[in-house]
Amino acid sequence: MTQEEDKASLSNNQKGGFRASMFIFAFSALENMGFIANTDSMVLYFIDVMNFDVPSASNTLTNLAGSTFLLSLVGGFVSDTYLNRLHTVLLFGILEILGLALLTIQARYESLHPEYCGGKSRSVEGGIAVLMLYASLILLALGSGGVRGALVVLGADQFDQKDPEEAKGLATFFNWLRLSTVMGGAVGVTAIVWVSTTKKWYWGFFISTVVASAGYVVLAAGKPFFRLQAPGESPILRIAKAITVIGWAIKNRKLPLPDKPEVLYENDDKESTEEKIGYTNQFRFLDKAAIVVPEGSEAAICRVSQVEEVKILIRMLPILGSTIIMNTCSAQLQTFSVQQGNIMDLHLGSLEVPAASVPVIPLVFTCILLPAYEFLFVPFARKITHHPSGITQLQRVGVGLVLSAISMAVAGIVEVKRRDQTKKDIGNPISVFWLSFQYGISGIADMFTLVGMLEFFYKEAPACMRSLSTSFTYLSLSFGYFLSSVFVDLINAITKRVAAPSRKGWIEGTNLNDNNLNLFYWFLAILSCLNFINYLFWASWYKYKAEEDHPQPNYSN
Repeated sequence: MTQEEDKASLSNNQKGGFRASMFIFAFSALENMGFIANTDSMVLYFIDVMNFDVPSASNTLTNLAGSTFLLSLVGGFVSDTYLNRLHTVLLFGILEILGLALLTIQARYESLHPEYCGGKSRSVEGGIAVLMLYASLILLALGSGGVRGALVVLGADQFDQKDPEEAKGLATFFNWLRLSTVMGGAVGVTAIVWVSTTKKWYWGFFISTVVASAGYVVLAAGKPFFRLQAPGESPILRIAKAITVIGWAIKNRKLPLPDKPEVLYENDDKESTEEKIGYTNQFRFLDKAAIVVPEGSEAAICRVSQVEEVKILIRMLPILGSTIIMNTCSAQLQTFSVQQGNIMDLHLGSLEVPAASVPVIPLVFTCILLPAYEFLFVPFARKITHHPSGITQLQRVGVGLVLSAISMAVAGIVEVKRRDQTKKDIGNPISVFWLSFQYGISGIADMFTLVGMLEFFYKEAPACMRSLSTSFTYLSLSFGYFLSSVFVDLINAITKRVAAPSRKGWIEGTNLNDNNLNLFYWFLAILSCLNFINYLFWASWYKYKAEEDHPQPNYSN
C-alpha cells in the first residue's frame, strides 16, 4: 500500500460512527416533523377543505402513505445501483420539497378548493385543482419514499459489523434513529398540526416545507463525516442470478447431494471481493446448484454464497408477509381514530387540543420508553442472551405484533364507550384522551416492531442489496396501508348486504355515530391474533445468516 493510500485509508477509518450519525438523527427529526404531522392530520384536510366523505378521506390518506412506503423500493434500488446513499437522499429530497410547496399553494388559494353544492360532499373538481392536488401527493410519495429507501442504510453504513464495539453501536443506531423520528414527529403533531387546524392549513404545509429543507441542508453538511459506500452490482442482476441458481438446481435435480457441505463449490480466493456467506441446511434442494460436476459436463457451478443469498431472500418473504396486518392496524390510528377524536371533547382544562394532535401520545410514550429500553433492558438482556441487541430482531418484532392486537381490541372498547355516551348526551362527549390507551399501546408496538424489522432486514441482507432489503420494512408498511383501504371497502360491501333493514355498512357515510367502527376494530384484533400464530411458525423456523469473512466494502469520498 502506498503512503497516499495509507493516508486515504486512515482518513476513511476516522469517518462514520455516532459523530456522523448525529447529522442523520438531526435530519430525521426535522424531516419527520412535517411528514408525521401531515400523515396524521391530512385526513381532516381532505374532509374539511377538499370535501371528501369519511371512507374516501381515509382511503386517500392510506393510499398516499402506502404509495410512499412502496416507493421506498425505488430509493433503495437507486442507492444500491447508481448513486451513493447520501446523494440518493438529497435527490429524492428535492421531489419531497416540491410536493410540499405545491400542497402549500393548493391550500393557500381558495380557487383551488372545491365548492359546496347543496350541503353535499363533493371532491375537488377542475383541471388545475385536480392537477395541483394529485401532483403534490405524487411528488410527496415519490420523494418521501425514495428518502426512506436510502436513509436507514446510509446511517447503518457508518458502523462496521466486524468490530464488536461498532456492532453494538449498530444495534443502538436503529433505536436512536427511531427516537429522533418520533421526537421530530412529536413536535410536528403538536406545533404544526395546531397551526394547520386552528390557523391556516397552508401555514402548516409551509412550515413543513421550511423544516424539511433545513433538514436536507444539515444532512448535506455531514458529507465530510460520512462513510459513503459506492453503489455496486444491480439488485435486479442479483435477483436474476438467484433465478439462475434455482434453474441450475432444477437442472441438477438428478445429482445426489453430498453428505458434507464442505465439498460444495465456493471461491476460496482470499483477494476476491465477492461476499461469502456461511452454509445453512434449509432448502437443501438448492444446494444442487453448487455441486462440483465432472469436467466436460454441461452443468454450471454456482458458489455456495450465491445459493445462500437465494435462501435468505426466500426465508425473508414469510417474515415480511407476517408483519403486514400490524401495519393495517397502525393505519387506523391515522384515519378513523383521528376522526373519532374530532367529535370527542377536545379540552384539556381550558386548552383545546386539535384532534390530529392526539397521536402525540404514542410518540411521547416512545420518547420515554426507547431510552429506558436502550439503557436498562438491553444491557440486562445482553448479560443473559449475549446478543448485541439484547434480544433477537425477530423476538422484538413478535412483541410488537402482540401489542398491536391488544391496541385494536382496546380501540373497539373505547369506541363503544364513545358512541354510547354520544347516544345518551350528544352535547357531553367523552374526553379525547380516552384514545390515549389505543395510541399508547400502538406506539410501544411500533417501537418494538419497526426498529426490529429495520435491523433484521439490514443485517440479514446480502451486502449489495441492503438498501433494497431495508426497504422491505417500508414495503410491509405499504401493503398494510393498502390492505386497510381494501378492508374498508370489503367490510362495507359485505356488511351492507347483511345489515337489515338499514342496508348500511359498518363504516359507511360521514357520521361515525351511526357506524359500527368498534366491530371493524375487533375484526382487526382477531385477524392480528391469527396472524401472530402464523408469525410464530415462520420466526421459529427462520435461520439467521451465518457470515464468514467479508471483504472490505468499497467506499467512495
